[in-house]
Amino acid sequence: MRSFASNLHGHGVPHGDRRVCIRSQPTPVVGFQSAPRRRPEYVPNKIEDSNYVRIFDTTLRDGEQSPGATLSIKEKLEIARQLSLLGVDVIEAGFPISSPDDFAAVKEIAMQVGNDVQEDGYVPVICGMGRTVLKDLERTWEAVRHAKRPRVHMVLATSEIHLKHKLKMTRGQVIENAIAAVKHLQSMGCYDIEFCAEDASRSQPEFLYEVLGEVIKAGATTLNIPDTVGWSMPPEYQSLIAGIKANTPGVENVVLSTHCHDDLGLAAANSLAGVMAGARQIEVCVNGIGERAGNASLEQVVMTMALKGEEQMSGMWTGINPVYIYPASRMVSSHTGMMVQPHRAIVGANAFLHECGMHQDGILKHRETYEIMSPETIGLERTGGLVLGKLSGRKALVTRLQQLGFELQPEELNEVFQRFKSLADKKKTGITDDDLLGLVTGDRDEAVQWELTDLQVVHGTLGIPTCRIGLKGPDGIIRVSESVGTGPVDAALKAINNLVQVDAELMDYNVNACYNGMAEGSQVPATTTVTIRPAGANKQHEHVSTETYRGAKVQRTFTGTTVLITYIV
Repeated sequence: MRSFASNLHGHGVPHGDRRVCIRSQPTPVVGFQSAPRRRPEYVPNKIEDSNYVRIFDTTLRDGEQSPGATLSIKEKLEIARQLSLLGVDVIEAGFPISSPDDFAAVKEIAMQVGNDVQEDGYVPVICGMGRTVLKDLERTWEAVRHAKRPRVHMVLATSEIHLKHKLKMTRGQVIENAIAAVKHLQSMGCYDIEFCAEDASRSQPEFLYEVLGEVIKAGATTLNIPDTVGWSMPPEYQSLIAGIKANTPGVENVVLSTHCHDDLGLAAANSLAGVMAGARQIEVCVNGIGERAGNASLEQVVMTMALKGEEQMSGMWTGINPVYIYPASRMVSSHTGMMVQPHRAIVGANAFLHECGMHQDGILKHRETYEIMSPETIGLERTGGLVLGKLSGRKALVTRLQQLGFELQPEELNEVFQRFKSLADKKKTGITDDDLLGLVTGDRDEAVQWELTDLQVVHGTLGIPTCRIGLKGPDGIIRVSESVGTGPVDAALKAINNLVQVDAELMDYNVNACYNGMAEGSQVPATTTVTIRPAGANKQHEHVSTETYRGAKVQRTFTGTTVLITYIV
């Protein structure tokens, strides 16, 4: 089975500094169903199980509309395959009329992913979006028709502000245009038709009911009710869906869909409110990316229903296999270049980490004191979960030292704890295992040994990279050195080595600046991290520890991080 209830299976896949873990046995999580469930057989305009909610993923269409998130054909195909592993019901693969590349990508996804039928009969619907313009519809149908289950999603605004200022159409013309679009799709052989009433949440209700009733009569099978500008609050959006259910002729013959934007941070909440009012399809994006502030987040919606669907949502459920959530999140982030905020729910780097001493104490005693789900459930292997920093308590420090093989006497622990707190107040990136080794073995001197006073770098296409650097030493004397290198960073490090006279090997040099969507000349913070370790004669004798929990010799590394303001050029 591919529903989330069948839970975890597969094998571990390394990814970055954490490991994506698809485990072979289910991991108990509070609120999860224990028995596998087969998703209802797909019928475009109805769902046999009234509690089943279809997940319509628009990462490849609305998500790609995020500034700077352009995807290649290969990248879109890879993400589509990952969405299929997730078990989404519908993949909106793109906007085929927008460009030849997008047409090619949608067609390729339809031919490959759209025909990859699983043993349980699952295969995702492949959808393309177009306006209610005949050439749009024809191009979209040509792209998706190769899938086993093709769908066309057509969009036409229904709010007065759109009719007056964008479409320049009357209400009568909108209804006529919508009906003609449905009929034209049917004439080409398309019978899975989704109608999107753009800006529905700001539309006049009676007119909205009329338009929707007419497209149902014409043959539409799914009605998308978008909160296009993220204007609604959950009670408002729930009332909107309830009003459509109560007042639209023929609504019992179609599936209602939510499509909520996150301009006020309420996209996921509004989507779930819509489900409570009768919608049975939710449109989402991985990591919540999308136009402006983004769309409803797939991971937030899915995991809320997984944990709360049975008790708080009258038994609502989805066919998503959540162990593929984290791999999908990492893939989308990597391909789009859009970083996931560390504090983001479910998939953020901090989502399963605990730094506060009181929280760490609870986690060490029982995980459910501060965790409502396990990281393994979303495909992420637990790596301890404790972040040592200035808010950490003595118990967390003792636990990590024990894991590293250290059993300290009370007097020793008091001294190490004081040094730990002092160092934690100064470091912004958390205390690493190497820091702890230094604190315990007593070879870390927290005083500044060398201080940068001057730096000049010359680098270009016509000369050799050169760095001139000034450092104030432990004796207070400023010394200057100059060196050349294969690049400006190499030249700078060699100049430093000339002064400090300590052989070191560069292990990692990383610069990270978040600049998506920012204009040339804008200021952005750039985080630079440098990791070194002893080299030459020092490598065999200095900064080596044998007191780890593995009992093996470990070569220590040293990491420095700083944040500076830079400019986009």
